[in-house]
Amino acid sequence: MGALKPWHIAVLVVVLILLFGAKRLPDAARSLGRSLRIIKAETRSLQDDDRDLAEKADAQAGYQPLPPQAQQAAQQPYGQQSPQQAPPQQPVVDPVQRVRDN
Repeated sequence: MGALKPWHIAVLVVVLILLFGAKRLPDAARSLGRSLRIIKAETRSLQDDDRDLAEKADAQAGYQPLPPQAQQAAQQPYGQQSPQQAPPQQPVVDPVQRVRDN
């Protein structure tokens, strides 16, 4: 009951030609083909972007921060030895309070 038969397709083509005209149908088919190509290219690029993000996330998952001693050594210029004592801590000042004081 729901199957398309060849005469159904022929009637559909005749109706389309009567509605849109023979000159507009090739242009409409061409623009439909271009649109489908654009959609296909965009979906492919979105999938590629997802793969790139997954690869970057995998690369960052293995990152381990440096131990505190290595961080201090990395911050010191070459040839200087890092002191064993930590630098004095500066008091934390609320930015809003600093503005009010001035």
